[in-house]
Amino acid sequence: MKNRKAATFLYLLGDRGIIDMGIRRAATVEEAVLRVRRRRWYCAAVLNDIEADLTALQGHIGNKMEDTNLWKHESGFKSNFSTFETWRMVRETRTQCDWVKDIWFSQATPKFSFIAWLAMLDTMPTMDRVSRWNQGVDTICVLCKNAHESRDHLFFECSFTSQVWEHLVKGILSNDYTKDWHEVVQLITDSSMEKKKLFCIRYAFQAAVNTLWRERNKIKHDDKPMLLHALKKMLDKGIRNKLSLVKAIRGKGMEEVLQFWFSTRL
Repeated sequence: MKNRKAATFLYLLGDRGIIDMGIRRAATVEEAVLRVRRRRWYCAAVLNDIEADLTALQGHIGNKMEDTNLWKHESGFKSNFSTFETWRMVRETRTQCDWVKDIWFSQATPKFSFIAWLAMLDTMPTMDRVSRWNQGVDTICVLCKNAHESRDHLFFECSFTSQVWEHLVKGILSNDYTKDWHEVVQLITDSSMEKKKLFCIRYAFQAAVNTLWRERNKIKHDDKPMLLHALKKMLDKGIRNKLSLVKAIRGKGMEEVLQFWFSTRL
């Protein structure tokens, strides 16, 4: 709309302000600017300011030009609509995490990356977080039943999940093996590590987080969980299948990734 400032004022006024200024509720911007009823002074200071601005716009109304729709871009109002510009205007922009490429890496499985991303942000509805808005809930870990459930406990301090994690990566990490969350994050973000080794650790991490979170939810909702040995076997098979696909693509430094995985099995 050509007279954007006036339109904004009318929107902010609300019904009561419009009535006080003698403007009918369904009036156009032009009718509001050219209305007959005028006052020299209002009790509300904001109405006096709006009155002055509307009066200043009178000289621009008489040219009989058609109003046009304009779309707001970061660089100003323009006649063309852009989904990209609209998305940039409505979304909340934050500083990019330094680990983003370590979660959304090439050949990753998207649903695994998404769950791992939530875990990295600590926004998963673990019981320690649920208790913040629902006091009185049982916060004991449903997998080990020995400690309060949190992100750091679930991955991988829990006596149940630590067995799965150890089965997957103990042979790869050897003396560097850890089940502490923050130390695990340091490992999956270590870009100096050999490419095939880093890929195996990252993919095993994401597969474990996704699968263990699913098993946790099954127990939480009274569903029958998978036995530990079956869970380990399923995860190992899924990772091997993924590595077979990666090998077939023949990415640089990944030619022997499957053989490397087999060599680390304990």
